[in-house]
Order: sequence, then structure tokens, then C-alpha cells
Amino acid sequence: MTRTIQALPPLARQPIDRPCLSKAFRSTRLMPYWLDSPDAPPPTEPLRQNTRADLLVVGGGFTGLWAAIQAKEQNPNLDVVLIEAGRVGHGASGRAGGIISTSIMHGLPNAVRVFPQDIEQLEAFGRDNLDGFEATLVRYGIDADIEWSGEMTVAVDDAHLAALRDDYELHRRYGHQVEWLDRAQLAEQIRSPLFAGALWSRERSGTVHPAKLAWGLRRVALQLGVRLHEMTPLMRLRDRGATVEVTTPGGRIVTPRVLLGSGTAHIGVRDIQRRVAAVRDHVLATEPLSADQMARIGWAQRQGIYDTRTQLNYFRLTRDNRIIFGGLVSYHYNGDPNPPEDAQIATYHRLAQAFYRTFPQLHDVQFSHAWGGPIDYCSRGSVFAKPYLGGKAVFVAGYTGFGIGASRFGARMGLNMLLDHPGPERQLDIACLSPTWIPPEPLRWLGARITFHAFDGADAEGGWKRAWIQAIKALGFPM
Repeated sequence: MTRTIQALPPLARQPIDRPCLSKAFRSTRLMPYWLDSPDAPPPTEPLRQNTRADLLVVGGGFTGLWAAIQAKEQNPNLDVVLIEAGRVGHGASGRAGGIISTSIMHGLPNAVRVFPQDIEQLEAFGRDNLDGFEATLVRYGIDADIEWSGEMTVAVDDAHLAALRDDYELHRRYGHQVEWLDRAQLAEQIRSPLFAGALWSRERSGTVHPAKLAWGLRRVALQLGVRLHEMTPLMRLRDRGATVEVTTPGGRIVTPRVLLGSGTAHIGVRDIQRRVAAVRDHVLATEPLSADQMARIGWAQRQGIYDTRTQLNYFRLTRDNRIIFGGLVSYHYNGDPNPPEDAQIATYHRLAQAFYRTFPQLHDVQFSHAWGGPIDYCSRGSVFAKPYLGGKAVFVAGYTGFGIGASRFGARMGLNMLLDHPGPERQLDIACLSPTWIPPEPLRWLGARITFHAFDGADAEGGWKRAWIQAIKALGFPM
């Protein structure tokens, strides 16, 4: 089949200054675009009495929802209760960029780095997981604006091409359907003066509307008989011997099994906070692009895209042709879930400047939404499941920004561990080993401040910033 590629107009260049940014944020709402929707379901009733359950799931994000659904699918008679501190999908899951990756390990290069002896099995898990992910959405009729358009990594400098080419060869070695694009070929896909080349992974990846996905999974969980209580935070977790007692503001739940899909929330298990840090991502949504604006950038295949900056940016299109543009990671002392900076327009100015440098031809585009959200960072950059309370509780987290697809696998791994099912992953290090501790406060805050300062300018300046990042990598932390 031949493709006709229409010539695109030359890139417009526009200096970005404070007045431009003021105009760009003139009508911006400081909340996630995904959650700003009349389609949001009303919350269920909070727990108001004491109860018992065969399985308690804590957390109404992707991990908790997938865990509840898979548990009921495996055993419809299982009495499953799910509690969520706020509303389903309003935490990290509803604040994500919405790029679906095949990998359950924050990308193939990270999988090879962390678990080189298990890479064949982990790759198979990733393929099977995304096939099951898609099948679930089809089976239950979940419309989450999914586009299976692939994911792309773009080099923003010629100096980045060699490392990206190595990643391309690595993907080919493990059977991925990948395409290498030079500068001219990439310009036929998407246009930016920064892009020098790209790796395009064509299979089992794309984009999704995170809130619609969470709301669809919520509907399915209720349909399968899960007892869902929103606005029900966990206050205390107690080991009662044969059971676990969970205290909430409105009542207690006694259960023999608890799956903790609570992400970066502090739930009273000190060891969890030693292994997971809540770093902060920031995201912009543009107003819908006009036909003329879309023509300036191309992007006909609508891939989800990451770039190769040390302080990377990612971007994708929505169904109505907004650009979601994320990055600018930060850390706040003790993983503050509601830092005041997120409610200040000035916080997003640097991210907007990165957007306009990437797409100067879109100098007339304004931003409709801006928001921040937590990422459950761990030292190995991949999901883990760790038992507590003698195996009666299992904590699942650590996706480090790749939780859209991997959360289904993480939930299954946690359930297999909690219910003592012989899942094939239980023989591998991904299930048997936990990520290492991250230094406590104030060392955590200080190290994060230095690291994120090093990210800014490391590509252009090098020097101590590059040396610091290499030292952090050498300690085993994914960058």
C-alpha cells in the first residue's frame, strides 16, 4: 500500500516571553482535563457501619480497580469490598498523561537493566497483559477513547541518536514491531525543529482517556458485585492474627486478605514509605487544535510520544485534538500530596516554554488545563508486590510513571500472592524481590532537589549535573 504524504508548511517561529505566557494561560483551569467532565459518575456512599469481607481492596485507582475486577472474575462468589479515600480515579490514575505502554517494566531497556535473566518471560507478560487489557474493555463495552497508534521516542538532539539507535536494536532483538525514523522520515509523522530521529513501537501501545478508563472499570466492578465505598479513607491497619482490621471514619472492616493499591498515600506501614517516593509530575492540556493548527504539525498517526531530554517531556493527542504535554518533575518534602505550587499558574510556565520550543508553529495555542499529580517512584522503576502482616496484606505499587497498562499486571501479581495462586511470575525476581530503600527525609528531599536541579540544563551544560545523574544511575535508580 502506498502512502501519499502532503507537504507541510514551513515552521513558524515565535519568541516566547512573559506576555505570551500570560495570554497562553488566560483561561486555564487548574485541574486535570480528564476529570473536568459531566460524564463523571456520582460517588458511592461512604462506609457507615462495621462489615466483613473475603477480600478488601484499598485504593480506587487503576491497581485497585483491576484487582477487584480480576478477583471477581476468578471467583464470582468472593465478597470483595473496595474503599477509596476520595473518588475513584481522582488520584494519580486520573492525572496521568494516558500513554499505554506494552512494557510492565518502565520500558525494555529498564527491564534488561533490572532483570536481565528474566527478560523473555517479562516480555511475554507484557504482551499477554495488554491483550487481556484490550479484551476486558471489549468484553464490557468500556469506551475510553483508546487509540492503538503506538508509542514513539524522539531524539531532541543529534547527540542522542546513538543511544536511541541502541534501544531500537534492543527492541528488534526481542521481537518488537519497531520502525526507525531519520529526521526527514520523522517530519512526515510529526514536525518539530528539535526532533532528530525516532524509535516508533507500533504494537500493543497507544493512548487512552485515563478518567474514562477508571470510570469504565468502576462500572464493571459494581456490575460484578464489588461493594464500593468512596470517600472512605483508611485510618488504621491492624493485624488481628487470622484477620486484618481496617478502621475508617465510618466503620471497621474485618477481612483475611487486604490488597493495598494505595500508591503514594501514607497508610501507616513504615516500610512502604521507605520503598516508594511520591515525585510530582506536571501536565498541560491545550485548547482543541483547529484544522490549520493540526496541519502545521502533522501527527496523522497520533502516536504517544516521549522525548530524550534528561528532564523529559511526553505528549499525545486527545479525541478532540488537544495536546496533552507533560513533564517538569519535582519533589516536595515528605511527598506532599497537595503542594501549594500546583495551584499557581507560574509553576507551569517552564513547561509551557518547553511546549513552545517543541512546537513553535503553535505559538497561537492556549492552555485549557494545568495540573500536577503523584508518581509512585521506586528504585527499580517497575511495579512490585510486597507482602505484609504475615502475608495477609500485599502492597502493589512502584510503576514510576508506567502504570496505565502495567497496573493490570501488578494487580494480578498481587492477587496471586495474596490468594496463593501459582501465577508464573511468582517464580521470578519481579515477584520475589522488592526495590531497595530510598533514603528517608531530610536526605530524600535534599537528594531530590539536587537531582531535579541537575536535570535542568544537564543536556546542554554537562559538568557536575551530568556527573551527578550518572552517579545516581550507578546506584541503581532509574533516570
